[in-house]
Amino acid sequence: MNTNTLLITTGAIIGIVVAVVVVLLIVILVAAIIGMYNTLVRLRNTVEEAWSTIDVQLKKRYDLIPNLVETVKGYAKHEGETLEKVIAARNLAMTSSGDAKMAAENALTGTLKSLFALQERYPDLKANTNFMDLQNQLKVIENEIASARRYYNGTVKTFNTKIEAFPSNLIANMMKLTKRPYFELDSEEERKAVSVKF
Repeated sequence: MNTNTLLITTGAIIGIVVAVVVVLLIVILVAAIIGMYNTLVRLRNTVEEAWSTIDVQLKKRYDLIPNLVETVKGYAKHEGETLEKVIAARNLAMTSSGDAKMAAENALTGTLKSLFALQERYPDLKANTNFMDLQNQLKVIENEIASARRYYNGTVKTFNTKIEAFPSNLIANMMKLTKRPYFELDSEEERKAVSVKF
């Protein structure tokens, strides 16, 4: 066998090995990019689904508030300002979106506390079975909102971490993904549970 033939054969083998390695690296890189993209899409959809769950619970609360206000009206005729604040906060929360919705929900929670404080001044209201039933329903809804809020904040944490961590942040930037806000309570007063006394 001739030395030139041996060199050509060795050179061809090295060229093939290099080409295979380059192709494998490209395939691995493309697979990693696709994997990161799909993970980001899945996380974005999970955050949106978690927010939808909160939205459903908030809708239940919105539907319950007018009944509460009407029940209180019959017993606390001189508390028109409090009742108006509750309805105004409810309406603002219903029409808000994004970060403004979270702030409006926190304001609504605060006004609901003032509504329930009225029962201390009006013993007949405290004894009203309809009012007590509505309070119980609201307590259940508030617990469901708290649970949905925890789930939402957990998914937001995972999403925000993924879009900020390298190298997935490169893909997130191409997808124009931005951090999502947590659904947090704004003040210590709002952090207290809605008072539902029996």
